[in-house]
Amino acid sequence: MTMLKSINQEDLRNHNLSVIIDTILRAPRPMSRADLAKATGLTKATLSLLGGMLLEQGVVCELKPEVSLSGYGRPSTPLAVAADRWAGVGLQINTDGYGCLAQDLNGSVIDVRWVDSDMRGANPDDIFDQLDSMVRSLVCQIKRKGITITGYGLALPGLVTDDMYLLMAPNLGWKHLNLGAYQLVRRLDLIAGNEAKMAAMAQIPGYASQYRYSSEPAVAVKGRLSPSDSFMYISTDIGIGGAVVRSGVIETGDRGFAGELGHVSVDLHGPSCRCGRHGCLETYAGRTALVEAAGIASGREAVNAKAVEELFQRWEDGDNQAVCAVNRAVDALVSVMASAINLADIDTVMIGGFWSHFSRDLIKTLEGRLASQIVARDRVSPRVLLPEVADRPALRGAALVGLRQFVDNPLAYFHL
Repeated sequence: MTMLKSINQEDLRNHNLSVIIDTILRAPRPMSRADLAKATGLTKATLSLLGGMLLEQGVVCELKPEVSLSGYGRPSTPLAVAADRWAGVGLQINTDGYGCLAQDLNGSVIDVRWVDSDMRGANPDDIFDQLDSMVRSLVCQIKRKGITITGYGLALPGLVTDDMYLLMAPNLGWKHLNLGAYQLVRRLDLIAGNEAKMAAMAQIPGYASQYRYSSEPAVAVKGRLSPSDSFMYISTDIGIGGAVVRSGVIETGDRGFAGELGHVSVDLHGPSCRCGRHGCLETYAGRTALVEAAGIASGREAVNAKAVEELFQRWEDGDNQAVCAVNRAVDALVSVMASAINLADIDTVMIGGFWSHFSRDLIKTLEGRLASQIVARDRVSPRVLLPEVADRPALRGAALVGLRQFVDNPLAYFHL
């Protein structure tokens, strides 16, 4: 006979608190205790007890009572996430620089620091030391405001294992780094991950911070995601990364490496890629690859912001070489996007980073061409969206990694 494991009441309370916080974060509008009881399946008595605890700990605040539309009954008091109490800190090392950011549980950015720099070939020891100093300063400022930091995430442009090894970051020239050997990582107990996956987290409404309210439900707004949507995120910069989100949850794969769309080959005889293959999407649609193909600059000169601005301008002006380079990149993008949709059975693609700065007309062109390459095109109408969180989304996602630690285990942070 199977022995039933006894339920630890503290664990049950922690679980219920997590469910309540998660439900509030993902809700498209403020919720009363009665709303929460209905949405979570918890009793009103339990909601009353745990709701009081959340108020006492500064997780939520009460809004102005709402009178029932029928005019009968007691007014309900909606709960909303409180500001300036809990924050996650995100760190990022990218091809264009490094920095850190603090984000509140209500979705507000509290502070951000960033250093622009060409990071190709940078010494990792120096960068981690400089980032350590930077984040110390930011954390001191945050704590002076009485805000509790719940955790830290680190976004990197490469393959990161669960046991904190950076296997490779080709566009930085780094490989086989033991991240746990760095004082910064040990001191903050950092959770490191791929930058594209963290950028995708930043696009999931209510993932670990308050869903930004709209006058209409998100599902009714064309071009917006709801908390439970499935989509594919493509991060575009010097390199190209990707992430698959299924029903509001990142699909990491067995080893955490799922979503490497930038290294899907579109031509076995194409240009050589830093990963060792040929004809990868990155060699056609990556930022540096496009600047070079347009004849604007090469090598380190192709990385700077002026070269990128000139690419956009030449393309808008109809310069033949720039237009041809962008068209080849569009061909490659459409091919990879269609293959990924056919494989994953997801109908929404979001393009972030460098490519999001092209005109919306080009995005619509991508969407139109994509529709003709879907195997189930009679039943599937693909969407190509631009990100709502467009400014350093991986950095924002890294902060959400820290906040999610609080959402999943709130009692570990409470002073009872």
